[in-house]
Amino acid sequence: MDELLAARLAELRGEHGWSLDELARRSGVSRSTLSRAERGEISPTASTLGRLCAVYGRTMSQLLSEVETEPARLVRAADQTVWKDTASGFVRRSVSPPQAGLRAEVVEGTLRPGADVSYERPPVQGMEQHIWVLEGSVEFTSGRDLHILNAGDCLRTRLWGPTRFRCPGPDPVRYAVVVVRP
Repeated sequence: MDELLAARLAELRGEHGWSLDELARRSGVSRSTLSRAERGEISPTASTLGRLCAVYGRTMSQLLSEVETEPARLVRAADQTVWKDTASGFVRRSVSPPQAGLRAEVVEGTLRPGADVSYERPPVQGMEQHIWVLEGSVEFTSGRDLHILNAGDCLRTRLWGPTRFRCPGPDPVRYAVVVVRP
């Protein structure tokens, strides 16, 4: 998957006619990191992918689905795409991969205690998210608003600016996010 993702990132930059320097300026990701990610030398972090998705106007699920075959209507648990950011302690499962013509998708996230994942901006302004905590606790910050969510809690929000997911511990947190594009 990392090789396919690297190739797709290079394709996207080419489709826009941007140099590495231009993409670095637009995304805030260093030229070196972009180059290494496009060559498959590193696996981008969740934060880096979030920045690139925002520049390209895609959700992370959309980007990841572009490196897979056409998603099926039924996706068995064993066939769901799992992506890991070992640096931040974030594991992301595409429960319902996005399909053309559909606006919603379901993603499962798991954060180890102390894990902290920040996004500078949403991939699509005004995107709606429903964050439902399945196990543990998560601190979700949207702009200046901090929400502490525990197992069973669900927060509905629209994304306009920076967001952050942090697992305060002592146990990992597992949560579902329903993403609805405007």
